[in-house]
Amino acid sequence: MPAQSTAGVVRVEEPSGRQVWIAACASIFGWSLDLFDLFIILYLAPTIGPLFFPARSPTLSLAGVYGAFAVTLVMRPAGAALFGAYADRHGRRRAMTIAVISVGLGTALMGAVPTIRQIGVAAPILFLLLRLIQGIFVGGVAASALTVGTETVGARWRGLLSGAIAVGAAGLGGLLASGVFLVVSSIFSGPVFAAWGWRVMFFSGILSSVLGLFIFGALEESPLWSQLRRDGKKLERAPLRALFSPRYRLVVLANLAITMGGFSQYYLTLGFLPTFLAVTNHLFRPQLAWILTLANVVIIVTGTLAGHLSEFTGRRRFFLAIGVVNVIALPLLYIMLSTLGASSLGEITLVVLALTIVANVSYAPVPIFLNERFPTAIRATGTAICWNVGAAIAGMTPLFATTMARNLAGIPHSVAFSIAGAVIIFLIGALVVPETRGRLE
Repeated sequence: MPAQSTAGVVRVEEPSGRQVWIAACASIFGWSLDLFDLFIILYLAPTIGPLFFPARSPTLSLAGVYGAFAVTLVMRPAGAALFGAYADRHGRRRAMTIAVISVGLGTALMGAVPTIRQIGVAAPILFLLLRLIQGIFVGGVAASALTVGTETVGARWRGLLSGAIAVGAAGLGGLLASGVFLVVSSIFSGPVFAAWGWRVMFFSGILSSVLGLFIFGALEESPLWSQLRRDGKKLERAPLRALFSPRYRLVVLANLAITMGGFSQYYLTLGFLPTFLAVTNHLFRPQLAWILTLANVVIIVTGTLAGHLSEFTGRRRFFLAIGVVNVIALPLLYIMLSTLGASSLGEITLVVLALTIVANVSYAPVPIFLNERFPTAIRATGTAICWNVGAAIAGMTPLFATTMARNLAGIPHSVAFSIAGAVIIFLIGALVVPETRGRLE
C-alpha cells in the first residue's frame, strides 16, 4: 500500500517479516560487536596497566588504563556527529557497515603495539592514538545501530528491541568478551597471559569485522528514512546544526541527563566489576570470567524484557521507578560485595547478579526514547550525539572512582558514592522529560 500522510502522521509501507528480522539483528549484533571490541580493555586492565602505564601505586596504574578507555569515549561524539550526519543524509545501512568493520580492525591493531619496556614512552602514545581512532568509529556505529532497527519494527515491539539493543547487545558484547577472556586466560595461564594472552584478546577483534560483512550484506534501509527520501521531502542538509538550534537545545540537555546517568550505572557495574572482583575480592581470572559470563547472560534477558515493559508503563515512568530503586540499592550492594572474600564465591555471584540486573535495566528504553525525541530527518544525529556524549561522560566514572580512592581499600566506598551520584542525575533527567511513547512518527 502506498505511503500516506494523515494529520501530520507519516505512514510507511509495511516492511516484510524478513526485513524486520534482519534490521533487528543488524542493530543488536552491530552494537554488540562494537561493545565487544570496546570493552576488551576492561577485562585486561590489571594486566596491561603495568605494561603501558607503570606506576608505583597499583591504583595509579589502573587509572592509566581507565584513562585509555576514557579517551575512546571522548572521541565518540565526534564519530556520532560525522556518521550521524551521513546516516541522516545518505541512509543508515552504509554508515553502519563502514563503522563496524573499522572498529574491529582498530582493536586488532592494539594487540600489535609494543610495550613500554620495548619502545619506551612511544608505547602508551601509540596505544592511546589507536583508542582515539577507535572511538570515532564506535560513535559512528550508534548512529545506525540505534535507529535502523527501531525504525523498522512495529510500534508494539519497539520497547522490546530497544532493550535488546541497549542492554541485550551490551550483555552479548560483554558475553563475547568474557568468553574470549575465559578461553584465552585458560590457554595462556599465569605469566604467559601477561606476555601473549592479552595480545590474542585484542587480535580477536578482527572477528567482528568479518562478522559485520556477513550481517550487513542483507540489510535493507530503514522504511522511515526511505519514505522521507521517496516523498521528495528535503533531507536535512546540516543535521548537526539543526540539532543545536534553539528548538532542540533543552531536549538535548535533558536527554544527556538520562544517558549519562544510565550509562554510568553500566560502567560502574559490568564495566568496573572485572577490576573490582580482582583487586577487592581477589578472584582468579577463571572465577571472574565465569561470574561475568553468567551476569551478561542474565542481563540479556532482563534488559530486553525491561525495554518491553516500557511499552506498558511509558518511558518516563519506567525511568523514575528504576531510579528510585537504584539510588538506594546500588551503593548498598557494592558495600556488601566489598565484605566478601574469595572463599564466598556463591555470595559474590548473587550480589554481582543483583548489581548488574538493577543497574543495567535502567537504560533499556533509552534507544527508543531518544528516537522518539527527534524527527526522522535528524534522528540518527540526535540519537547518536545524545547517546555518545552521555556515554563519554559516563565512561569517566571508573577513572573518577579509582582516582578518588587513595588506595585499593578505598575503592568500594568511592564506587558506591560515584554510582549514587549518577543515579541522582538520572532521576533529575527523568523528572524533566516528557512521555514519548508512540511518538516515533
